[in-house]
Amino acid sequence: MFKRYVIALTAILWGCPALATEGMVNIASEYSVEETADRLDSILAKKGMTVFNRVKHSDAAAKVNIELRDTQVIIFGNPKVGSPLMACQQTVAIDLPQKYLVWQDVSDKVWISYNDPAYLVKRHEIEGCDEVINKVTNALSGIASAAAK
Repeated sequence: MFKRYVIALTAILWGCPALATEGMVNIASEYSVEETADRLDSILAKKGMTVFNRVKHSDAAAKVNIELRDTQVIIFGNPKVGSPLMACQQTVAIDLPQKYLVWQDVSDKVWISYNDPAYLVKRHEIEGCDEVINKVTNALSGIASAAAK
């Protein structure tokens, strides 16, 4: 019985590789990497976020003759949210501004991934900042979900 359980769990995790990454939230997208990233850009702009950069890792890899499945990172933020978080624990600045990773897995499934704010709380031992963490958690989840569907 135990052996079947382990085999089933392994199959589930291999089928959904994004679930196995500690400290990240992963949301499946219905769109291509390019379209998902475009949708994120648009939603972030409408929400008043600053998009600092969009890094197309797969394009850069191709320039040095390395094949990489479509992979993009959108770097964005808002000092009205990030600054209070840094005031709670300054070391969280290493994980700011926020980022969305948009990527295609080996099965051609597209994902939006981002740092789980609960993981950042643990990593940086953030205390007394629950309101800001909840705001960040809700914003990241809402934006990613809207871009994915």
